[in-house]
Amino acid sequence: MTATAFDPYALIAQSRLGVLATIKADGRPQLSPVLFHFDREANVILVSTQEGRAKTANLRRDPRVSLEVTAPDGRPWATAEGTASLTGPGLDPNGPEVEALVDYYRRAGGEHPDWAKYREAMVSDRRVLLTITVDHVYGPRI
Repeated sequence: MTATAFDPYALIAQSRLGVLATIKADGRPQLSPVLFHFDREANVILVSTQEGRAKTANLRRDPRVSLEVTAPDGRPWATAEGTASLTGPGLDPNGPEVEALVDYYRRAGGEHPDWAKYREAMVSDRRVLLTITVDHVYGPRI
């Protein structure tokens, strides 16, 4: 059987749902399904999450992270590894932390029908933007 060319970056770029792995305080992995946006040109993965979630607490302690995506048929898959930075939560609907979430939304989903309502929700929900700088991507040889 001969391996064919497979581009794990393309699978990540086509995907919107993945499993995020962070490191718990005891060293075991903590897994979370997440919606994400991959900016292939900047080589970063963006995720909107909330302050107080396990993944957020884990990343504040240890920024190493992995994201796994799987094609709809279960094969192929791709994993991106990197280092996370967190922006927020914001206290001001017009502040830079919320502006980063607005930028994420625009890149991931386009225009929101009510930006004022979105901005208020980002503050009240204590939303945080997770930015993963991708260091390594891999997948199966198929």
